[in-house]
Amino acid sequence: MKRTSLSLSIMLSLFLPSLAYAEHKHDVAQLDKVTVSGEAIQPLPQDSAGLDLEALKSKRAQSSDTASLLKGIPGVSLYGAGGVSSLPVIHGLADDRLRIKVDGMDLISACANHMNPPLSYIAPNNIAELKVYSGITPVSAGGDSIGGTIIAKSKQPEFAKDADSVLSKGEIGAFYRTNGDARGANLSTTLATESFSLNYTGSTSKANNYDAADSFKTAGPAASNRGWLDGDEVGSTAYETRNHALNLGFKLDNHLLQLKLAHQDIPYQGFPNQRMDMTENRSNQVNLIYNGLFDWGSLEASVYREKTHHKMQFGDDKQFLYGTAEGMPMETEGRNTGVSLKTEIILNDRDLLRVGTELQKYRLDDFWEPTGSGMMAPNTFENINNGQRDRYAIYTEWEADWTSKWTTLAGIRHETVKMDADNVQGYNTTNYNPTDFNNADKSKTDNNLDLTLMGRFTPSDNASYEFGYAQKTRSPNLYERYAWSSNGMAMRMVNLVGDGNGYVGNVDLEPEIAHTISFTADWHDADKQDWNVTFTPYISYVDDFIDAKRCSGETGMMAVCTATNLSTTDNFVYLQYDNVSAKLYGADLSLAKHLYHDDQIGHISGQAVFSYVRGKNRDTGDNLYNIMPLNATFTLQHAKGAWHNTAEWQVVAAKDQVNDERNEQETAGYGLLNLRTSYEWKQARVDFGIDNVLDKAYSEPLSGAYTGQGMTMSGSGVPWGVTVPGMGRSFYTAVSYSF
Repeated sequence: MKRTSLSLSIMLSLFLPSLAYAEHKHDVAQLDKVTVSGEAIQPLPQDSAGLDLEALKSKRAQSSDTASLLKGIPGVSLYGAGGVSSLPVIHGLADDRLRIKVDGMDLISACANHMNPPLSYIAPNNIAELKVYSGITPVSAGGDSIGGTIIAKSKQPEFAKDADSVLSKGEIGAFYRTNGDARGANLSTTLATESFSLNYTGSTSKANNYDAADSFKTAGPAASNRGWLDGDEVGSTAYETRNHALNLGFKLDNHLLQLKLAHQDIPYQGFPNQRMDMTENRSNQVNLIYNGLFDWGSLEASVYREKTHHKMQFGDDKQFLYGTAEGMPMETEGRNTGVSLKTEIILNDRDLLRVGTELQKYRLDDFWEPTGSGMMAPNTFENINNGQRDRYAIYTEWEADWTSKWTTLAGIRHETVKMDADNVQGYNTTNYNPTDFNNADKSKTDNNLDLTLMGRFTPSDNASYEFGYAQKTRSPNLYERYAWSSNGMAMRMVNLVGDGNGYVGNVDLEPEIAHTISFTADWHDADKQDWNVTFTPYISYVDDFIDAKRCSGETGMMAVCTATNLSTTDNFVYLQYDNVSAKLYGADLSLAKHLYHDDQIGHISGQAVFSYVRGKNRDTGDNLYNIMPLNATFTLQHAKGAWHNTAEWQVVAAKDQVNDERNEQETAGYGLLNLRTSYEWKQARVDFGIDNVLDKAYSEPLSGAYTGQGMTMSGSGVPWGVTVPGMGRSFYTAVSYSF
């Protein structure tokens, strides 16, 4: 098979899925009456983990949190947060250290607590595809990140089969989960001709606080003048969210133009590991995408604009009145504009060239209106005033199929990141004096370089070996550089990781530069249908890793930065972002085996996934914060006709390698049993499942510190040493009907 035919067949299925129909991934692809057949060469990196539409269906019934769809992918874990806002972690690197693209948009969390991470802006039922690059990421998929890349795509346009037809279809669904009384509904409708498609997708979900499997605190009022919480009720875990998306598609031959409009409204979302709660999050997105196929290759271009208005306040489980101050209103406005252009050029039968450029312009205002007549008055507190973070990127990537056994990939990417912020003010100059910050040089320009070198050796039909090196660079985010106040209360309101501590930024931070080496061995049967074993060890050395050190009363630091803050081991502390040298290493192992097949019993298969990661501060010898301990997931699946049944056992070791600088808490090991089943009949589907079947009491290792109730504005107003407990037993069901 020639490189030209193979590349075109791959690109047709990638860029114009509504035009192409694939009976098998590597067998036949059809565009109108043109058929291209043969075994396509797998591009690098090999089989990046992902979830297609069919795999996503059963996961949607379990959670309203889009990031939770990634559970079970080797090397991926989740930072605990709100009910629809957990943060993915890949090999110990989370949040802004990952590149997360939603329909091609590089979304940015506009919040001092990162309550609105990128995946929270798209509902689970609108996800049609999730891809994870967890090892070496090509420069065409990376940028401004030192971890992996997550690509989320919504449903692609569908068109009528010919000029005389009109396509009309839709789906309606609903779900209910017993723990937290979670409920919701979704609707999707499509109307299309041969060349025009219109799709609407909407969803809503709502939940009360969830219950742990056992009491982890004393029952009583959540806070002064607040309601009652039982000993097993996890405060500040309720939420409500609404999402709407409109997708217009225009098709002409091998060209597809899409206009995607999206609106999100979250009236409230509690955060059990933050001192504040989200009381409003409204986002509007406009996204114009073009994909075209030509004789020489393909062209992909997009322009997007996203605006977020975000509010925080003390929710129903946190104390609201502090003297004369009625709560603490906090608002953030983020404005995000991006342009990207990517081409794939078929040079010859062997070589494929990718060239692209990206531009992103981001503006952020974070301000807290005065309240009461005390220390939080009379001015509006400006946390970040006209924060600016602009990226200019260009890259090129060369992929070559030297022989049927050898494939290589080499890429280089340069990014210029320009950051700045205007002068700020505090509530007053007595307790919040920004003189040092306002006098500092806040204009920063980083010139960042990424490199990727990869190779794959395929000696036989039963094995392939992939190896590579990457240099990846990330500049600090606006909060890491420009959160300025060292007043204890203000520092506690700036926290990106949910540990209950207080943070202040550092204007002089340098970009993180990671050097990663990874190797993947993939053993399988010749047809990849019976068994598969994949093993991936990796190691990363990170120069100027952005960690944190305890503040110690340097110039401009307030009274909280004392000798006591340096020495305490049993309380919340105050920290400043700082560059250190870090090392992360680990391995992922996944196994899959077809176990049994019988016409009467059906098909039975088993899978197992093991993940281990270790992170160290090379300067101090301390452990990096929030590193997932050794964990494994064992899955037994049964399918017969319309029935699909799954038994899953999640096992997590104790977390005893903790970060001393933050007084991170240890967690005990645990095992969870989950059961789920689904049945599809004609146009209907029913899902039913039980999570945590044995009602096991546990805390997820990355759940953070429990600050979900009480006098959370005060440093000592919530007890130190309590982690956020996991959810107890929960029954759930979901129904959907296609029409």
